Amino acid sequence: MPDKLRVVIVDDHSIFRSGLRADLDASVEVVGEAADVASAIEVIGRTMPDVVLLDVHLPGGAGVADASGGESVIRGCLPTTARFLALSVSDAAEDVVRVIRAGARGYITKGSSGGEVSAAVHAVAGGDAVFSPRLAGFVLDAFGAVAGETAAVDDELDRLSAREQEVMRLIARGYAYKEVAAELFISVKTVETHVSSVLRKLQLSSRHELTVWASERRLL
Repeated sequence: MPDKLRVVIVDDHSIFRSGLRADLDASVEVVGEAADVASAIEVIGRTMPDVVLLDVHLPGGAGVADASGGESVIRGCLPTTARFLALSVSDAAEDVVRVIRAGARGYITKGSSGGEVSAAVHAVAGGDAVFSPRLAGFVLDAFGAVAGETAAVDDELDRLSAREQEVMRLIARGYAYKEVAAELFISVKTVETHVSSVLRKLQLSSRHELTVWASERRLL
């Protein structure tokens, strides 16, 4: 039998967390729970799950810009290998767009069944994006409608090799050279060479500029 997918549930309602834990398929193992931003960041860092089921509205968000809390959790965990799947009662467009911009790989509502949530967990863990059907339009409007912008980003990325794109994303997310080398199974010297090439091709002068460049193009 294949290894179970390891999941952390982040929601400020204990009854919901208990019910969701009971409803998930046997192929999903809950390795931690949290009820607020600070405890979520701690348990995700400690357990290193495959997927985080994340409520959008949580106590402990820092400032007005992060009032939903879900964004604070995602940003507070970076860099991380965990993938985030928003699971919320809210179907408001602004909630969907904000958490996806922060880095979530999908957004489903709490009306989903345990089987549907389990299937979404597997899909997100495999690299797919998952949305409840009526929420998909919000994402298309926010991210897919500006065809010219998408084409421009594609043109810029075409300047980079596949390996350079991998290095670029990790460096832009804040990984150290040694961490990139370990992640991609290459030497630190090779990482340095790729970073120099990326900066030259994109006409940037520093890692900070690279992070800003990638963030503005929603590549993180």
